[in-house]
Amino acid sequence: MATVRAERLVNLVLCLLSTRQYLTAERIRAIVPGYADAPTDEAFFRTFERDKAELRDLGIPLETGRNSAFDGADGYRIARRDYELGDVDLEPDEAAALALAVRLWDSPELTAAARGALLKLRAAGVEVDERSSAAVEPRVRTGEPAFAPLLAAVQAGRAVRFDYRRPGSPEAQRRAVEPWGVVSWRGRWYVVGHDQDRRATRCFRLSRVVGEVTATGPAGQVRRPPDTDLLRIVAGESHGPVPPTRARVWAVDGRAQGLRRRATPVERLQLGDEDGDVLELDLVYPESAASWLAGYGPDVAVLEPETLRKTVHEIHLGVAEPGEER
Repeated sequence: MATVRAERLVNLVLCLLSTRQYLTAERIRAIVPGYADAPTDEAFFRTFERDKAELRDLGIPLETGRNSAFDGADGYRIARRDYELGDVDLEPDEAAALALAVRLWDSPELTAAARGALLKLRAAGVEVDERSSAAVEPRVRTGEPAFAPLLAAVQAGRAVRFDYRRPGSPEAQRRAVEPWGVVSWRGRWYVVGHDQDRRATRCFRLSRVVGEVTATGPAGQVRRPPDTDLLRIVAGESHGPVPPTRARVWAVDGRAQGLRRRATPVERLQLGDEDGDVLELDLVYPESAASWLAGYGPDVAVLEPETLRKTVHEIHLGVAEPGEER
């Protein structure tokens, strides 16, 4: 996604989330940076319609309505009750991942940008909800390496190929997909499209894409079927609680007390010259626990599952040999 478009989408979310009013398209054009440059009314409405569709595909709910019976046109806003998450009960591995995310997002640059945008909205006469600033996040950005090439392929209408590791499988498989869109569901990113080999609609979690995403074929060949609800497809394939993965790790005697509090010792084991315990614990998202386990260094070794063991090993290699290419 181009930087200008990403900034315009963030500004649009900030504007619609920060107001209690329904804002008409013309009001949004005058307030939100990025729309005033449209050379004609037709160009503006074409851009605005694309942006609304983009936000809906990203899982951001838009409300349409009017402030009073005297309004001549519909307006738009984002309701906080639909935008915000409810109460979340985090597992230890999820909490560790969230702590890393907080350090990433809670930066002075983002705080200053949000405050500056709210000042502009107040100056333009928009009634701003003071509580909403803490809920605004740049949701069009993601740390997944596959996000940018997949979104570019969707916008260009091109098929893609990538290696994908299914849950519980240490080996990645080659997938050929006609992507229809990239959406966020319950804090995770998915690409939805037509799997060419399986000849069926499929969704793929971006965190399980391995290596590079390669676009294939000419532009404009892939089109999303009309009336296709990408979010509904993802939610349908992600229904129900995620079954936990049983992990077995070894911890040296007298160390890794934080891990021991969340695990159950099952047997004694000597690794090298060190005595320790084999511990078992259930992880809802084992890949998000890799950094947490790697942080114990040589005091902890992952025994199972194999995918988690490899991930922790790669993190150790990255710390020990930061100058080498991997």
